[in-house]
Amino acid sequence: MYETISTELADKIYIITINRPDKLNALNKTVIRELGEAVDEIYDNPLIQAAIITGSGNRAFAAGADIRGFNGLSKEEGMLLAKQGMDVFFKIENASKPIVAAVNGFALGGGCELAMACHFRICSETAQFGQPEINLGLIPGYGGTQRLTKYIGKGPALEAILTGTPISATIALQRGLVNHITAPDELMDKTKSILLQIISKAPLAISKSIAAVNAADGNMNGYTLETRLFGECFATDDMKEGVAAFLEKRTPVFRGI
Repeated sequence: MYETISTELADKIYIITINRPDKLNALNKTVIRELGEAVDEIYDNPLIQAAIITGSGNRAFAAGADIRGFNGLSKEEGMLLAKQGMDVFFKIENASKPIVAAVNGFALGGGCELAMACHFRICSETAQFGQPEINLGLIPGYGGTQRLTKYIGKGPALEAILTGTPISATIALQRGLVNHITAPDELMDKTKSILLQIISKAPLAISKSIAAVNAADGNMNGYTLETRLFGECFATDDMKEGVAAFLEKRTPVFRGI
């Protein structure tokens, strides 16, 4: 079905694997387009309750963009290239189902930006994150200046972007860029175990939580949205089931309604 990615659905978790190991899973136009199509499947398929984005092999999650595709691009073509990637990454970020990056090896340039577009990140001890576009006379173009600043702060983000120096897994964990570090052979099991825990909860509450956290922009908009979404939860059968199960000391059975 796909040329540059592979997909698998198991236990309600959809695994999207960038499958260009000979190119360190570098992102080109085809990868971006196919990622967008796979994310549409996450949105549209009710059998999918969560997703993992990862890279094939043990060397790279995605080692940036395919630089050969940059040759001869005009200013307008460069802007279009950025918009195409940003559109897909916004779609990932705003999905109502959790999408987690499982990062093994390099997540550089567009690969780092892809990982940051996911709702959170889990990485192996070998992972390295970075925005080395400065070495090409470029800046990040798929949201890297914005999301890296949001995750690790202005000073550390500027240092990483202006020097192009990679961020190790340990530093990424310390700065809050990733949630967990695992051994390489434990990465997928750890990621799946967290998602299985998440999808055991009420689906509507999960989607509303994602929307509210995404609105945490430092002003009142996020608080206003949280108030509204909190109230909306009271109109769901899942909330009534959750409260009843708590009072009856049993495990709730959520149905997503």
